[in-house]
Amino acid sequence: MIVETADAAVARIASAIGEPARVRMLMCLLDGRARTSTELAVVASVAPPTASAHLNRLKAENLVAVHAQGKHRYYVLKSAQVARALEGINVLAGAPRDAFQPSTPVPYRLARSCYDHMAGKIAVQLLERFRALRWLRAHSAGANALQLMQEGAAGLAALGVDLDAARASRRRFAYGCLDWSERRLHLAGALGSALLQMLVERRWVEHELDSRALHITARGRRELNQRLQIEI
Repeated sequence: MIVETADAAVARIASAIGEPARVRMLMCLLDGRARTSTELAVVASVAPPTASAHLNRLKAENLVAVHAQGKHRYYVLKSAQVARALEGINVLAGAPRDAFQPSTPVPYRLARSCYDHMAGKIAVQLLERFRALRWLRAHSAGANALQLMQEGAAGLAALGVDLDAARASRRRFAYGCLDWSERRLHLAGALGSALLQMLVERRWVEHELDSRALHITARGRRELNQRLQIEI
């Protein structure tokens, strides 16, 4: 039996991601929502049979997963690790500038979903505020890992974040994810997911119907300002 080397495996996955139609499909799925192959064919500007072939390749490489519901099959990103890799590629794809000037459309830059957590300017401000309050600090585990402090647990619980559910999740608890529009870290992991869930449940933010953009409601602007001194 031939054992695949690490560099060959990386090259294989990079090849799967690197086809333009497949890139468009993967980037579309970054909002964490499931879509059919027909919808993804439209996104990728390819015929349905071609879309199915692309999706089979992505599935074979563990980049997407399929959920069957009745007669329909829905595609989602396989994991948060895939979402992180795609966000990282977005960072690498950006042209270097002497002074960074984001070209991301304003709604996406302000707030958007990144798989199951929030990205964008507001998400970056939230993490920076949590660190300034010493609710979160760098963890010795490295790789941008974050440790939730006792004051942070009390503060986030007071906001309504379900910490028990986040701790029960079998995934990394909290870490900083490099934001491709802001080039700074936002909160990801189980805690980042729980934070976005709270923001949506309390109607501080709302999902846009046809995009990854998140709308900050009037209530959300008021609460974020009063509770965390975040100006929007």
